Amino acid sequence: MIKNYLRIALRNLLKNRIATIINIGGLSVGIAVAILTGLWLHDELSFDTYHDNYNRIAKVSFTGTDKNHGSFISSTLSYPLANEISVNYKDNFKRLVRATAGNVSILSAGEKKVSRIGRYMDEEAPNMFTLKMVKGSRNGLRDMHSILISASTSEALFGNVDPIGKSILINNKTNVTVTGVYEDLPLNTELTKTKFISPFILWVSENDWIEKRATNDWMNHFMKLFAEIKPGTSFESVNSRIENVEIEHIKNVDDENYRQELSINPKVILDPMPKWHLEGSDRRGNRDPAVKRMVWLVSLIGAFVLLLACINFMNLSTARSEKRAKEVGIRKAIGSMRKQLILQFFSESLIIVAIAFVFAMLLTMASLNWFNQLSGKDMHIPWGNPFFWAASVLFIFITGFIAGSYPALYLSSFKPLKALKGNWRPGPEAAIPRKVLVVFQFAISVALINCTIIIMRQVQHAKDRPVGYSRDGLIMINMRSDDFYGNYDVFREELLRTNVVADFAESMGKVTELASNNGGFDWQGRDPDKEQNYGTLAISRDYGRTVGWQVTQGRDFSRERDIDSSGLIINESAMKEMGIDDPIGKEVTWTWWMDNSQLIKYTIIGVVKDMVVESPYEPTRPILYYRKGNNGGVSWMFIKVKPTVAMSAALPKIEAVMKKLVPSAPFDYQFADEDYAQKFASEERISKLAGFFAALAIFISSLGLFGLASFTAEQRTKEIGVRKVLGASTAVLWKLLSGEFMLLVMISLLIAIPVSYYFMHRWMENFQYRATLPAWLFIISSCAALSIALVTISLQTIKAALANPINSLRTE
Repeated sequence: MIKNYLRIALRNLLKNRIATIINIGGLSVGIAVAILTGLWLHDELSFDTYHDNYNRIAKVSFTGTDKNHGSFISSTLSYPLANEISVNYKDNFKRLVRATAGNVSILSAGEKKVSRIGRYMDEEAPNMFTLKMVKGSRNGLRDMHSILISASTSEALFGNVDPIGKSILINNKTNVTVTGVYEDLPLNTELTKTKFISPFILWVSENDWIEKRATNDWMNHFMKLFAEIKPGTSFESVNSRIENVEIEHIKNVDDENYRQELSINPKVILDPMPKWHLEGSDRRGNRDPAVKRMVWLVSLIGAFVLLLACINFMNLSTARSEKRAKEVGIRKAIGSMRKQLILQFFSESLIIVAIAFVFAMLLTMASLNWFNQLSGKDMHIPWGNPFFWAASVLFIFITGFIAGSYPALYLSSFKPLKALKGNWRPGPEAAIPRKVLVVFQFAISVALINCTIIIMRQVQHAKDRPVGYSRDGLIMINMRSDDFYGNYDVFREELLRTNVVADFAESMGKVTELASNNGGFDWQGRDPDKEQNYGTLAISRDYGRTVGWQVTQGRDFSRERDIDSSGLIINESAMKEMGIDDPIGKEVTWTWWMDNSQLIKYTIIGVVKDMVVESPYEPTRPILYYRKGNNGGVSWMFIKVKPTVAMSAALPKIEAVMKKLVPSAPFDYQFADEDYAQKFASEERISKLAGFFAALAIFISSLGLFGLASFTAEQRTKEIGVRKVLGASTAVLWKLLSGEFMLLVMISLLIAIPVSYYFMHRWMENFQYRATLPAWLFIISSCAALSIALVTISLQTIKAALANPINSLRTE
């Protein structure tokens, strides 16, 4: 019986080639999208599951309520808070690991030097994160002067030589011995960029400021604390024991900074690893569900694209019902039961889906590298995973059931007597489900087009925002070696002598990031109830000219005025935040956070236009710029290449100067414009994904329209012939055949426009600096969809209208 069903199914597929090609082509694309989105979804949902203790690891964090920005969460702790938990609350945990944030360091082995991101962590870190060791053991951090390196770092420094026992110099000052090599962590892990780990106590011993100023300072948040709870213990139960650790230690301290900290009502909590990626926090520490929203959005769109392909199958199958009516009648007349007919039609559906799945796998293989680049992933088809194949078989059956359900139930319901007499005709109500599905198809397609256009507009709107400085030709170099410091004038002179450099400066941080936030400022007329949170940036005197900021009041720092060492330049947002209308000459005092007894006096000498150094979608932060000397508080160099010089010609000359003056560090540099462009990476990725899915949705929907138009023209061949004999023009016939489809597309536009407007308006609310949603955007997308539909339909209707009527009437 099954063999008979398959034979008949294959015969029908070969007989109706156009419908078969459309069904298999559409389903192949839809299934390929489903596979790609499935791989993407698995990659997102399996984030950090590389670690065996995934469900028991957390960051020790603290939450509070900021007057200006609401509730927040921060995973950066003070040294005494981390120490208090590690010493007095350790019974609640299986492991506790203190750690630094991931920073780039120079690793040297003989003549080879590489820059790698690494962390200093307590010795239990490899066991907590279950690093997979290639060589050595996880216990390799017990010696203070030891280091574990990733496999790629080992290859870069030592090639194929066994690195165990070899020496590495960190930042040209600390010798450590390699005690282990671990497998590089996958991209979908929090620690993926961590290429080496050294003991935390080594880092503490090298930074004497920790012992002098940080061991008892609960306000100085600079380190991480990872925790692994004991099996059988919940995060909530541990939270209840540790939540008041900080507030109990700071509530009795008589200091304004501590009183401000107390005002946010800080609570210590565990932030579980499963939440790090999907429920991360934004730059202000607010919970940001953007990743989770994107995961479900992409999954939903992928499911819709597959559903569109299934709709094509349903529509074409039911549209051809008249041609299969006699077949159904004969089968019922000779005794076939309805369930047997349903099984037959489901068999046809499964064969089509199975064939489409094969083509879909080929499409997936061909497009996976491109999709990885688009989504920023490193996904692979798990050929050897039995679960993947089991899921694939289940997927084929589910998709086959969905695609074949309506045709099977509809075709098997025909009355045998009417079908055999040849006078069976589907009533007008039979076409209603098909029309609804066509409307649904194009509504989704148009909505995706709208979303793509709006996302692209928002990204471009942020890109066009004035940034307040010049990124063109600006090179940034991280000063990771002691050789960089104390030679400001030498660097400047040597670089200017190359005749390719226009200016040179140093700063505490990159021009595209805010390196530091502080409070403790006072000035005449300050509102004591207003919470302070100012960006602060130590810069050299040539910084403004190098980055090209725009002075709106007062003046820039000058090389000729020594008094500028106590000068202060503020941006326009800071002037507004401070409530000073005429700031030039006003005195500002700063009680430095590292030493509450150190009161520094500054005089405001200038105001500059706001520079976009953080998110281009949000208002600019108030920032104070101050002089910090040539070697104090700075960690970045800025080199402005002359606009008349090609970068390819400038870089070799700059590199020669750097190798001459800083032989201990590799020539690693960043372009400010490329670094700034990374701020748009997430939104551009969404835009490209949405555009990709929109294009496929339109393709599949158009494929379905093409098939329906083709079948409609075939059904009405004799009618067209009669009309042409009676004098109907090609234009009249085209209008007759196309009118119904265009009406359906128009209805889909009326549904898609308000729906897409609503959801995109909600999405735009996530940005404070956002574009508008003018009506012409939706008009453009509607015209595009109408044009595509019109061209698709016209390919068949015009062909039918131009056909010779004699050929169609000859059989009458």
